[in-house]
Amino acid sequence: PLCSHIYTADPSAHYFNGKIYIYPSHDIDGGEAFDDLGSHFAMEDYHVISMDTIDSEAVDNGLALHVKDVAWAEKQMWAPDAAHKDGKYYLFFPAKGYDGIFKIGVAISNSPTGPFTPQPEAIKGSFSIDPAVFEDEDGSYYMYFGGLWGGQLQRWRTGTFNAQQPDSPTAHLPEDDEVSLMPKVAKMTDDLLEFVEAPKDIMILDENGHPILAGDNDRRFFEAAWLHKHNGKYYFSYSTGDTHFICYAMGDSPYGPFTYKGIILEPVVGWTSHHSICKVEEKWYLFYHDSSLSKGVTHLRS
Repeated sequence: PLCSHIYTADPSAHYFNGKIYIYPSHDIDGGEAFDDLGSHFAMEDYHVISMDTIDSEAVDNGLALHVKDVAWAEKQMWAPDAAHKDGKYYLFFPAKGYDGIFKIGVAISNSPTGPFTPQPEAIKGSFSIDPAVFEDEDGSYYMYFGGLWGGQLQRWRTGTFNAQQPDSPTAHLPEDDEVSLMPKVAKMTDDLLEFVEAPKDIMILDENGHPILAGDNDRRFFEAAWLHKHNGKYYFSYSTGDTHFICYAMGDSPYGPFTYKGIILEPVVGWTSHHSICKVEEKWYLFYHDSSLSKGVTHLRS
């Protein structure tokens, strides 16, 4: 692992100003019971990891943001991402509010390593988890997000939060022969603090042009949305969750649709698999986590 003095997961990697910056979540042993709602993922803060080159030592730049500094957030600072625009750096993060509902916030810094100052409220219209912000070549920014089970995406099927059966992460999932729950995308405002539109579904299609079905567990979206662009094509990659694959699909627009193409990362040690794809100089790199350092402990990843 790049870091072995703290547990880090969900690495969102970026190449800013000739240097690599990784924005992971920070796993701790919060003493919570293991469940399918992810209660044992009790992360409280973020540290930014930097590397001068792909082969150099990974440096922990210390505390970048703590949940106690976020007015609207109570707990569970899960997988973040970051973006850079006009000399400022933006940290996007999910957290569970005092109402028990995940939303997505943004914090700002003059440095890629923070510390970051959070906005007083979550992004209007945001929900669920795993924000990933993509900068297109025309200067537009888009946020991709969503996660099943503990990520609550299944509770938003009607457009508003369904709080019934709060102890069941599968209560509102589609049937196996229905279209799977799809990740969301929304274009960002110029200041990167809000959405300019209501989040839209991203359609992931099979080889015949049909939406992936909920029962297709080896290919359907679960969490960990990521987008990168190569040779004019958009590559949407994601985790299948309980089947532990990282897959990718290709499209011609940041809004999709994306056609499923295959698996890019086989199951790793530990339950979750979460990645990012970053171009450093002329090569592309896949960053990911596993639980090998903690000898398989699900919520202590590196």
